[in-house]
Amino acid sequence: MVLIPGGTFRMGSDKHYPEEAPVHSVKVDEFFIDRTPVTNREFKEFVRATGHVTFAEIPPDPNDYPGALPHMIYAGSLVFSPPAQTVDLRDWSRWWQFMNGADWRHPYGPKSNINVLDNHPVVHVAYSDALAFARWAGKDIPTEAEWEFAARGGLAEAEYAWGEEFTPGGQHLANTWQGEFPKQNLCTDGFERTSPVTAFPPNGYGIHDMIGNVWEWTSDWYSQKHEADAPKACCIPHNPRGGSEAASHDSRQPNIRIPRKVLKGGSHLCAPNYCRRYRPAARHAEPIDTSTSHVGFRCIIRKRSAS
Repeated sequence: MVLIPGGTFRMGSDKHYPEEAPVHSVKVDEFFIDRTPVTNREFKEFVRATGHVTFAEIPPDPNDYPGALPHMIYAGSLVFSPPAQTVDLRDWSRWWQFMNGADWRHPYGPKSNINVLDNHPVVHVAYSDALAFARWAGKDIPTEAEWEFAARGGLAEAEYAWGEEFTPGGQHLANTWQGEFPKQNLCTDGFERTSPVTAFPPNGYGIHDMIGNVWEWTSDWYSQKHEADAPKACCIPHNPRGGSEAASHDSRQPNIRIPRKVLKGGSHLCAPNYCRRYRPAARHAEPIDTSTSHVGFRCIIRKRSAS
């Protein structure tokens, strides 16, 4: 793990997606954070020690999904499946498939495996799986503020985790999508899907993969925007925990009220023509009952609770 010094920083962005605004001041105490996302090797050790069964491996309760047809109720997870032609980017179902038998051991479907992916981030983990691992390891899941502070690497309000230019000198510093998403991946960064967790340089704090590769769970409930700056400097939020479970549901699905947590960091599927969320300020809502082939996590230890 890496020790992140506490401090006050400007969180969020007013330049990109509306949920990142407004920029506001936040203070966090120092903490330790995993140098990389949790890998398949580490998650395998956890499962062997505890017998943990992930959310994606358990058939869902039909009562939680009113209106779902019986033949659609099975254990599985969302797998990225690129279409062969240009599709409507407003319809994510054109490139995501809920696949029977997809889970952390079978990241691309039941016939796939992780035999050569020990050093890749574990995927197909729901929030409950991430939290179970963290508790087993004597750690916790970072808040959104803690995560973003660490991702910035000591750079105040920089666009990216390494500065203002996405590919300085033409060098790719994170695993993202090059080409026309979702049908064309040029792989100029060297990877089509996930990459080893130390494949790209660390940020200023010595942390790898805070941008790209896989989205990462945080413990904050999702809200549609940040709170504005406090009117007085004495009132800057200190170690904030954002949102509320009740307000985090997707209002577009009134019959299925699944609370959502904040994801951070973007993934290997983030592309300039679709999802420019490969930045520290970027954030995304993820239902806690959902796992996918591009979401993982890392853990922290707060010094005030460890001492």
